[in-house]
Order: sequence, then structure tokens, then C-alpha cells
Amino acid sequence: MLELAGLVILGILAQWFAWKLKIPAILPLILIGLFVGPISTLISEDGTKWLEPIWNGEEGVFPGESLFYFVSLAIAVVLFEGGLTLRKKEISNIGPIIVKLITIAVIVTFVGAGLAAHWIFGLTWQISFLFAALIIVTGPTVIAPILRNIPLKKDISSVLRWEGILIDPIGALVAVLVFEFIRIEDGQDFTSRALMEFGRIVLFGCTFGFAFAHALVYAIKKNVIPHYLLNVVTLAVVIGVFVLADNFAHESGLLAVVIMGMVMGNINLPNLKELLYFKESLSILLVSILFILLAANMQLEEMMLVFNKEALFLFAAIVFLLRPLGVFLSSINSGLNFREKLFISWVGPRGIVAAGIASLFGLRLARQGVPGAEYITPLVFMVVLGTVLLNATTARYVAKMLGVFLKDSKGILIVGASSISRLIAKYLQDNNRHVVLIDSNPDNIRKAQDLEIDAIEESVYSDDLLNNIELNDIGYIMAMTGNSDINKTAINKFSKQFGENGAFRVVSSDEMNNPEKNPPEGLFSHTDDYIKLAEVSRSYPTIHEVKLNSQSHYGGLIEISKTDPDIIPLFVKTLSGDFKIIPSNSSEVVIEEGYQLVYLGKKIQKEALTEKVEDYEETVEELQRN
Repeated sequence: MLELAGLVILGILAQWFAWKLKIPAILPLILIGLFVGPISTLISEDGTKWLEPIWNGEEGVFPGESLFYFVSLAIAVVLFEGGLTLRKKEISNIGPIIVKLITIAVIVTFVGAGLAAHWIFGLTWQISFLFAALIIVTGPTVIAPILRNIPLKKDISSVLRWEGILIDPIGALVAVLVFEFIRIEDGQDFTSRALMEFGRIVLFGCTFGFAFAHALVYAIKKNVIPHYLLNVVTLAVVIGVFVLADNFAHESGLLAVVIMGMVMGNINLPNLKELLYFKESLSILLVSILFILLAANMQLEEMMLVFNKEALFLFAAIVFLLRPLGVFLSSINSGLNFREKLFISWVGPRGIVAAGIASLFGLRLARQGVPGAEYITPLVFMVVLGTVLLNATTARYVAKMLGVFLKDSKGILIVGASSISRLIAKYLQDNNRHVVLIDSNPDNIRKAQDLEIDAIEESVYSDDLLNNIELNDIGYIMAMTGNSDINKTAINKFSKQFGENGAFRVVSSDEMNNPEKNPPEGLFSHTDDYIKLAEVSRSYPTIHEVKLNSQSHYGGLIEISKTDPDIIPLFVKTLSGDFKIIPSNSSEVVIEEGYQLVYLGKKIQKEALTEKVEDYEETVEELQRN
């Protein structure tokens, strides 16, 4: 009982430290596992581990094969949760490079790492290529924390996320084929068996994943499952699909759960957010336990096998030669520039699938007396720990050095996805500005997504937005809900992280009727609250542009908007196509000739425009003379 409780407590403690230090949790988790496992034998009085997952094969926290059953089921849940987060709209520009990364780059890593392991460590060809298969994968549990702390261009972060999740079942599949080859005594029969096994894995993995995803979605939409059982039923179905697919074709379960997660994540599914919350919390707990267990299961003698210069040479070949080679070959004609390719080459940490399957296969082959099998687990853990440590400590600096770090966050976060927010967001998006809408109303979010606008169903009172990778390039906030308290909360809570270039909110009715209360963060106008915005957008759902000649010309147009209730100024468009958000104190905006005023409502008539502007200019000149 003490060991089980210690696993949970130490795991969550490591997650907290990782959050505090802004590093992937896998790093402190593995270090804790090594400390309470093999390293503790140097401290304990009787030379035994403080935590022994398997002792003498049949004793310990997880005796016999139970550790590996637990590892397999836990990995299935983690990959399903990763699949739920993948959105097909993210790969409209990067689909080809992702396909090549999970094919061409996989082949480069597999062949190159196999050759390197054989020549550097002198391992047999079979063991060398089993090691190569295991380090094909890049871990989603490691990629996500790194990306969360670095504001990268959207395409780069999407490439790394999709690769990290999709490549896991592929790496597991290749590892299984190599493992089966090693176990087959007559190697001549391997080719036909390998092709048959490959076909079965793909067939059953895709079929079970696709079919059960649609069946579960149908049951959820038809309210067959009560709300309070939704999360646990989904968990049971995921585990059931994994085990069922695995019984039909060994290791097809991982592919099945990834496919299942991807299908469900891209269907308009009610309660998807709740599923994500539950699965994310469960994944954190499982990953915390898994890494400590797998690291603790190693022996001190195994660690010493890779405590030499040969291990450094092998690590350098994988990280500095094979990874860049695979990425650059995969990204030919991809639209990514040289610096972006170089950064993707640098970020390739290995994660839970590599560590879990390595422990499983390494122990099984060692028990069978296969020569060199004792190197599998320590070599893979060396690559996992080394890549995580390298990427976690340097990724931010490398991103800045290569210029893929977003120096100027120009994305706009609009709080509220009502019709007026959607109208403004669509205009900005059509003018090449990244806009994200957030709203707790699912109907508003669905309508925004139908317009192909990035929209997140979320409450401003939730802290999840602060960790959302999709918001890395946000530098402006526009709070535009009908609730002044929500608008004020959004500004107070998120302005530091998302409003570095400006945080604005529509004025309240009280502030509109009392000009002395005009807030410094007021949006568009101190004479237009949410109700007026909604009314004008309903009567005139059009956004216009008019060219500006001077500062006084701009001032005259603003005066027109103050006297005409059907005209609301929104932005000033610069010569470069950039946008300046007009604050409620509109005189703060500096104008140059050629800028354009962007406004909502009815079109300003040329006659009224000329007359009003001339009057304003005369007034300004008179004030200047006096």
C-alpha cells in the first residue's frame, strides 16, 4: 500500500514541479523513478530498491506480466486523449509534410539508428533494429509542454503535435514486426508473416477504431448513456476497443484508439469538452505512475551499460544527424523555410510509448536469453531522457535564435462569439489576421466554426485558456459579450498573457451614459455599448473601409460616427495591411496619409463625409489659432 500511495504522490508532485519550472513532466518523473529504483540500491541498508515494480519475476508492486498489461492499457488511454485533440482543419497547409514525417522520416530513423547501434555498440542486427524501431516515435506527452511554453508559428506547432501523436502507433507497429522476427527461429518465413501481420494490424486497427467511434458518438447523441456515466463509459469503451483489436491482431490496439480519438474529435459531439477534461486528468495520473514505474524497473547494471562514450556517439547520431535528415527530406516543397525546418529537426523528444514498449520487449527477450537484449531498455531510456532534457532546456532559445519565435503576437482573442463578434472576426480573418473566438455558448461556437473561424467553447472563469497552445500567437484581447462583469473579468485575468499589445472591452451602459467614466480599456467608442453594437450589426451587417487623408480627416469621420447612431468605427488599417484597434478614446490613434478607417454600419455618404470633415478641420484650425 505504501508503494502504491507513494507512486501517486510522487507522480503528482513531479507534475507540479514541472508546471512550476515550465519543463516536460517526464524529466522529473524519470529522475524520481531512477532515484527510488536502481539508484536507491546504493543508499538502502540491504542493497534493495525502495520501489521494485517486479521482483524475481513474480513479486513486487506489479508481479509477473501485470506491469506490462498496465503499461499497455495506460498508453492506450494517453493516445486516445491525444487523438481527441487533433483537428483536421489544422493540417490544411501541412498535411503533406505530416504524411512524409510518418513515412520518409520514419524510414530514415529506422535504417540509420539500426546501422548506428550495430556499428557503435556492436549489437546484433536484430537487436539494433529493434532499438531503432523503438526510438522512431516522438512523444505527445513531451511535445505538448514544450509547445505550451513557446509562442511558435501555428504551422510549426501543428506539425510537431500531429507527428507526435500519429507516429506512436507506427513506431509500435514497426517494433512489433522486428520483435516477431527475432522470436521466429526460421527467418526465411518472416517476409510473408510480416506482411500478413502488417495488414492485419492496419485492417483491425482502422476498422475497430472507426466503427466504435461512430457507435459511441451515436449512443451519446441519442442519450443512451446518462450524463453522469459518460466519462467512465467512454473509458470502458476505449479499453475494450484496445483489448478487442489487440486480440485480433497483436499491437493493433494502439492504432485503433488513435483512430477512435481522431474520429470523435472531428465530429460535432456534445460534451466533447467534458471528455477531454476527464481524459486529460486521467492521462496525467497514468503518465505520472508509468514513468516512475518504468524507470524504477531498471537495474543499476543496465544503467552502467550506457554510461560510456559509445552512448554519446549513438545519441549524437540520432539527434544531430538522423532527425534533421528525416525532417529535411520530408519537408521538400512543403512551404516551410530553412529555419522552420531546422527548428522541427531540433525538437524530437521521445516519450511514453518508446519507454513502455522498450521495457516490455527488453525484459521478454532478456528472459529468452537473446544476446544483447539487456541493452534495449537502457539505450531507449538514454535517448528518452537525453532528448527530453535537451529539448526542454534549449527549445525556447533555439526558437528565438532561428527566428521562429513569435516576436510580435498579432493574433486577436475575441471574448464572446455572438453575431457581432463573428462578423468582425470574419472580416479580420479575411484580411489575414489570426482570430480566435471563445464563448461558453455551444451554439455560438458552432456558428463560428461553420464560418471556418477558430472558436473554443470555454468560460473566461476557466484557467485552461492559459495553457492552450492554439493561443500562442495572441497579443490582443477584445471582450465583446453582453455581460460587463464577464468583459471586465476577461481583461483582468488574461490581459497579461494575451493582451501584451492591447486589451479592450466594450463599455457598459452606465459608462456609455456617463462620459466621465470612459474606461482606458474601452473598445471602439465610449458612446456604443454591446446593445448598440448588436443593433447596428443587425440592421447593417456590413463592414466598410474609407481612405484617410490626414489626422483631421480621421477626426472628422469620428465626429460623424458620434452623431450618427448607425455608424461605429472599429479599426484603422495601415499601409502594410496591419490593423490598429480603435479605443473608446479614439483621438489616441495616430494617422498617416493612405490609412483606411474600418467601420460598421451604413455606408457614409460622400456629401455628408465632405461637409462634416471640412467642419471638423475648420474647428481644429480655429482651436490651433487660439
